[in-house]
Amino acid sequence: MGSCEKDNIFMKPAGPIIVGAGPSGIAVAACLKENGIPSLVLERSDCIASLWQYKTYDRLKLHLPKHFCELPLFGYPKNFPKYPTKKQFVSYMEAYANHFEIRPKFNQTVVSAEFDSEHGVWRVETQDSVYESRWLVVATGENAEAVVPEIQGIEKFEGVVKHTSEYKSGCEFTNQRVLVVGCGNSGMEVSLDLCRYNASPFMVVRNSVHVLPREMFGMTTFGIAIALLKWLPLKLVDKLILFMANLKLGNTDKLGLRRPKTGPLELKNATGKTPVLDTGALSLIKSGNIKVVEQGVREVTRNGAKFMDGQEIAFDSIVLATGYKSNVPFWLKGSDFFTKNGMLKTPFPNGWRGENGLYTVGFTRRGLLGTACDALKIANEVTCQCRPMSGDSKLEFRSK
Repeated sequence: MGSCEKDNIFMKPAGPIIVGAGPSGIAVAACLKENGIPSLVLERSDCIASLWQYKTYDRLKLHLPKHFCELPLFGYPKNFPKYPTKKQFVSYMEAYANHFEIRPKFNQTVVSAEFDSEHGVWRVETQDSVYESRWLVVATGENAEAVVPEIQGIEKFEGVVKHTSEYKSGCEFTNQRVLVVGCGNSGMEVSLDLCRYNASPFMVVRNSVHVLPREMFGMTTFGIAIALLKWLPLKLVDKLILFMANLKLGNTDKLGLRRPKTGPLELKNATGKTPVLDTGALSLIKSGNIKVVEQGVREVTRNGAKFMDGQEIAFDSIVLATGYKSNVPFWLKGSDFFTKNGMLKTPFPNGWRGENGLYTVGFTRRGLLGTACDALKIANEVTCQCRPMSGDSKLEFRSK
């Protein structure tokens, strides 16, 4: 490779190379460590969980209760609330890495990773080094890069334009009229946060969306769904969840939030689209503090936006709550295990293992529960390849 000719540093770690030091990569490294297997974690940023540390807003909390968001072998502190804050989650991640003595190699941006069939190794190249290993774990996740849509005229807008990856707090938008493009969990929560600073958010809702209460009857909606799925088929669980949601929230269609024809769980499994868990935004939509715009943006003007129905509204700022995407296609070469969008072709629960020692974690579309499940599978299989291992010695998911 050309990089070797440039006298880059060449290393052969004893165990797997893990690309990404987010929750997924750290979880795999911890499970391997517990089995006595070393690994090398490469991270393009200068810290673990960089998405959480640098690209999330200050008021963010876990959408699900903490017991659904634990990584393997090490639980949350008992004094943490039901829904830990951003700072608490980051502190949990740091404590997790310290507990298992995981020391990622930071500021290492992977520019290519390719399997060398002649030597039976994965060759991973960063901006200044080349690494080789029998195993490669792709742990960069579903949310590696911000999705910034091309909107006609946006370069002419004289106000602030920010993706939610840059949004920290509504304090910088006090008393402003803000166009929020997107109605997922981020769009809803940013709109709610803006209201807390006396801003006036206008939320663009181009597509149908499932809005569910975060809790029902004193239990989490997610927990109810998990319990029902043990006894009932998915489509029936969807009907029951929607029936209970409509009792609590009312008909969201009347608020401009049309529900998809496919149920929330079935839609999540099929497309990865997560239902919105309401944390207070819906009541502000009902009161008119958050205004729903049911038309897509046709064009951004110097001081506002024109919509598909011809309506034109003035805005001071624009927040793009347009989500994230995988970056795997940019650096993983010679593998057809991922789609052109950087997602797995093989659905859960069988997408964690590829060919030639390739593994993936964090692409299940099932959050940290999916991460924990796949991290354990990867560690157990790599351990079996390193040394004979009895069934009793495999790792199990537990909390300390």
